[in-house]
Amino acid sequence: MSGLTDITFLRPLWGLAVPVVLALMVWRLRRGGQPGDWQTHIQPHLLAAMAALGKVSTAQSRVATTLPFVVAGIVAVALCGPAVERKGAQTFRNLDGVVFVMDVSGSMTRDPIWPKIVTMARGGLSVLGSKPAALIVYAGDSYLASPLTIDHAQLGQSVSLLDAKTVPDKGNRPALALDRAAGLLEEAQVLAGEVILLTDGEGLEPPAIRAAERITQTGAQLSVVVADTTVSGTRPAGRDMVDTLVSIGGGRLYQPDNLTGFMADLSVQVPARVARQDLQLLLLTDFGRYLLVLAMVPALMLFRRDRT
Repeated sequence: MSGLTDITFLRPLWGLAVPVVLALMVWRLRRGGQPGDWQTHIQPHLLAAMAALGKVSTAQSRVATTLPFVVAGIVAVALCGPAVERKGAQTFRNLDGVVFVMDVSGSMTRDPIWPKIVTMARGGLSVLGSKPAALIVYAGDSYLASPLTIDHAQLGQSVSLLDAKTVPDKGNRPALALDRAAGLLEEAQVLAGEVILLTDGEGLEPPAIRAAERITQTGAQLSVVVADTTVSGTRPAGRDMVDTLVSIGGGRLYQPDNLTGFMADLSVQVPARVARQDLQLLLLTDFGRYLLVLAMVPALMLFRRDRT
């Protein structure tokens, strides 16, 4: 059974109104003894006779006097948001996940095709449903731009802000980014993950193949969105390894113009794989609304019509 120590106030500053209401109630009750209080200064039988003739209005009883303050006090406590923790509330996390690995080197971000790459990433995020997604960016080094999250709209905004200045390290090392993606999937214990590499093929070398193999060992697959960039004027080194990378990763190969097919594949919903989280969320039940209903009882008594 929950005790007083189990109660949490969600809006504790409203508690400052409670002593103010009590002080006003005490002041009002004490003021009842001042001159002008008919019950105090007139004999009861004379007061009754004058009231019967309608010559005076008798003062309210102490109960009637305190009713407004009782209502105000209950409302103040309700606004404090008294809440009790929901014991044993089970919380779960989705064991699926998608990691977007984006090449933000100059050969990609300065090319006219870059807006299509951004559209591909945002389109994929928009159809994930309850699957969490993460974002890794790379050039000469790789960085985790966003961990796994279900806030796909915010992640899409982050993708829109990527440019050539996002990663200060010059170069192109996709192997580092793919290896980081594999580590992220392992740490999150994702059972059915997918890594989406958005690149022009620059920098794909044998270390990237080994990183792809590590991704498949986690139970995930690797798909590639390959862009035909022209900003450098030469065919990206490593472009011939794209097909090998997709074959090892067990995923699919997409062109930036195939947005519809890309979104259709990512939108395929499989039965959700969920597991109870080791760290439970703190779930509270707010009883303030019920106190407001309770305050209506004395409030209704204020609308009683006196018998005349």
